[in-house]
Amino acid sequence: MKHVLLAAAAVLALGLMPHAAMAKDLPSAGLSVNDVAKWLQDQGYKAQINTAKDGTKSISSATGGVDFYVDMYDCKDKPTCASIQFSAGFDTSGAFNATKMNKWNSGNRWVGAYVDDKDDPWVRMDVDLTPGGTYEGLDDQLTIFSDMLASFKKFLNDSNS
Repeated sequence: MKHVLLAAAAVLALGLMPHAAMAKDLPSAGLSVNDVAKWLQDQGYKAQINTAKDGTKSISSATGGVDFYVDMYDCKDKPTCASIQFSAGFDTSGAFNATKMNKWNSGNRWVGAYVDDKDDPWVRMDVDLTPGGTYEGLDDQLTIFSDMLASFKKFLNDSNS
């Protein structure tokens, strides 16, 4: 009986506590490039929308002195997209190879690295916007990417030493 009374008291106490702010849902159809640019700006980042020759749009931004890009995916000829990809490339004059990138990849979970056809390193991170995402979750993904980008930059500098 004592346990029942304690459990009831805990429920009542929780009911009387102020509720945490509710998470703000992302639109069920995803986000447009303009939505993503505004979200980045609201987070204090620059956000320049770029249009490729084929008409696809992406965003240029920066964090910690590193330029990065946000590419829009799963748009299916709609103005909104179901996923995005953060990416950043580094010009190292071909100083990196798959072995060095595999060293990074084997010890890091969220951001994957690869070398391009010039043996320059790139990192990228995919983020689903639908179904059921929140702006708070998206904020968290951006923080993870920013933190991992700083770690990758340190990895590159340490590898060049």
